[in-house]
Amino acid sequence: MSSAPTLQNATHSAIAPRIGVARSETQPGAPMLDIDVDTFKAEFNRYAFKVRHTLAGDPLFSIPSLIDLSKRLPEDSIKYNSGGIPVGTGLYEAPQTGLSKEETLRRLEDCQSWMVLKNVEQVPEYAELLNGCLDVAEPLCTAAGYGMFKREGFIFVSSPGSVTPFHIDPEHNFLLQIAGKKTIGILDRVGRPLLEEEEFEDFFTNSHYSPEFKDEYKQMASRFDLTAGEGLHFPVTTLHWVENGDQVSVSLSITFRSVQAERRGIIYEVNHKLRRWGIKPAPYGSAPARDSAKYLAFRALRRTRNLIGRFRHEEHKAGY
Repeated sequence: MSSAPTLQNATHSAIAPRIGVARSETQPGAPMLDIDVDTFKAEFNRYAFKVRHTLAGDPLFSIPSLIDLSKRLPEDSIKYNSGGIPVGTGLYEAPQTGLSKEETLRRLEDCQSWMVLKNVEQVPEYAELLNGCLDVAEPLCTAAGYGMFKREGFIFVSSPGSVTPFHIDPEHNFLLQIAGKKTIGILDRVGRPLLEEEEFEDFFTNSHYSPEFKDEYKQMASRFDLTAGEGLHFPVTTLHWVENGDQVSVSLSITFRSVQAERRGIIYEVNHKLRRWGIKPAPYGSAPARDSAKYLAFRALRRTRNLIGRFRHEEHKAGY
C-alpha cells in the first residue's frame, strides 16, 4: 500500500454507518477491506491493483468451518477436481480425484486438489463477511459511476502447487488471500484486447466458453504475489490464471456486477446474434450510438417477453 490516504481515513464519514466490523482479533474495529482511494480512482476496472483486508485468521475459513459450509451449500454450488493441471486446461475440465468433498478438504496437504465453494452468500455468516467488504467498496464504485448489484462470494481452497486454469470472468472482482500464498498471472485488457470480437461475443453468450492459452502469455503477463491479508482487484474480462504456493491456500473472491459491465455484455450478445444472422456488427465501443440502440432494443424486447410471460401465466391461472 502506498502512503496515499486510505478509504478508512479519507471517506470514513460517508461510509461509517455501513462499514461493518472486522472479525479479526488482531485489528479490531478496522474496515474489512482497505483500499487506496487514489489508486482506485485511477485504476478501477482498468488495471489490477492490490488491496488489504482483515479476514486472515477468521475462524469461518478454518478447514472444519469449510467442511461445515460444504454441507450447508447446495451440491451444485461446489466444484472440485485435480489441481495438478496445465494452465491451459479448460475451467472445470480437469480430471476428478475420486475423493468426496469432505475428504478433499481434510486431505488438502497431500491430495493435489482444487475446490471452489460458490455463492457462499447463501449462508448468513458468509453473507455478512461479503457485505462487510463490499460495503466499503460501494461508495467508491458509485462515485466512479459504476454502482453495484448482484453481490456474490466464492471461496477457493487448494493444495500446494495446484493451478486455477486460464479463464476470464464477467464480474468485478476482489480476490482476498486468507491463508497460504498464490501468484496470479494477469493479461491487462487496456489497449488492444488479446481476444477478438467474436471471442468476447462467445464468452458473453456461452457459459462454457474457455479462451485458448498461448505459451507467449507467460512472458506477457503481469504477476502478483498474494499472501494472507492481501487482495487483488482485477477488471471484468481480464485474462488470468492462478498458481498456488507450497502451502494450502484459502482465498475469498468477492464479486459484483455493474450497469456498465452488464451493458457491455448485452451489446456483445446482440452482436453475436447479428453475426449469426449474417450481419457484420460494429465492434463494441466503436460506434457509441449503435451500442446504445442495441442496448435499448435488447431491454425493450426483454420487457416485452416478460409481459407476455406474465400475461400467459395469468391466463393459465384463470383457466383460459
